[in-house]
Amino acid sequence: MAQHGGPAVLPDNPFQDPAVVQHRPGPDSAALDAYNPFESGAPPPPYRAPPETAPQPPPGTAQPPRRPSPTEPRNYGSYGTQASAAAATAELLKRQEELNRKAEELDRRERELQNAALGGGAARANNWPPLPSCCPVKPCFYQDIPVEIPADFQKTVTAMYYLWMASTVALLLNFLSSLAWFCVDPSSGSGFGLSILWALLYTPCSFVCWYRPMYKAFRCFGGT
Repeated sequence: MAQHGGPAVLPDNPFQDPAVVQHRPGPDSAALDAYNPFESGAPPPPYRAPPETAPQPPPGTAQPPRRPSPTEPRNYGSYGTQASAAAATAELLKRQEELNRKAEELDRRERELQNAALGGGAARANNWPPLPSCCPVKPCFYQDIPVEIPADFQKTVTAMYYLWMASTVALLLNFLSSLAWFCVDPSSGSGFGLSILWALLYTPCSFVCWYRPMYKAFRCFGGT
């Protein structure tokens, strides 16, 4: 035994060191990593297989297909530009106008066929001037601009019709003003008489001799 304060004496067998003996596994441990071949000549403990893991799918099992990565957007042309969009809009508006014109023409032709199927007397019943049914005087002419006049000339005929109506209104105003002047000055009876003559004469004559021939001329373009 070493004296107190001297250097420590190491044992001949390093495995007999108290520090090693303290951490040595117990006799119940049979793990292979705890076997010490220098301690005894007994054979090593039997091998223990590692714990089983979850079964892996067989190699022949089909795997879900992988989604391809997104590709770059394709260039579908230059229609997205402002200039091409404006040109496309103008083309669509032009086609829409042509379709509307053709639809009006077809509508007019359809009404003409319907009127022809009803018979000449019923289809061409006079409707101008528009007088009430209680009036003893019946209409003398048949007039229907959307039906009888082609679509290309309807605006022209309508404008001429309004012009004739304006001249008629002017003759009526001339008659009223002459009447008022005659009431103030009885010596102006000649002007009042002429206003009556012009209103009664020029109104029907302008319709029969000016507007009606123009209406028939434009109606000939429609084939009716």
